[in-house]
Amino acid sequence: MITFTPIGTVHSPHKDLKNMPIQPKGAKGIEGHVLINESFVEGLSDLDGFSHVYLIYHFHAATRVEMKVIPFMDKVERGIFSTRSTLRPNHIGLSIMELLEVEGNKVLLKGMDILDGTPVLDIKPYIANFDKVEKSQSGWMQASPEDVKNKRSDNRYV
Repeated sequence: MITFTPIGTVHSPHKDLKNMPIQPKGAKGIEGHVLINESFVEGLSDLDGFSHVYLIYHFHAATRVEMKVIPFMDKVERGIFSTRSTLRPNHIGLSIMELLEVEGNKVLLKGMDILDGTPVLDIKPYIANFDKVEKSQSGWMQASPEDVKNKRSDNRYV
């Protein structure tokens, strides 16, 4: 069996799953931080030179797995792997956030769309030369940036 060791914990203003932003775009301006476990602090060296990071985490509040869900930005049932739903087989989440500062074992972030107490599995730097996609398609997801910014969660994925 594959197991992961969390490297830290999210501390955010989101104490309840209901009414949370569903993506970092909807959490613009919302700050939070990750406290990194002392045994991993050395790994934060040089991270402060990046403007953004990927936060990879465990959806610890997810209670079930579904292969089809109705996404927040849609009214049609979709395959789990074409969505960002928490009800994935491995309950793994991914968010790109603005990195504000690294202070000891505290990583300060902006765009916090994650539930308080969430275990963090990894942090990776966003590197435009590696990660930026000039032309992309968003499949079924046709919501406007404004719709995404304003959408909030409900209890459908708990």
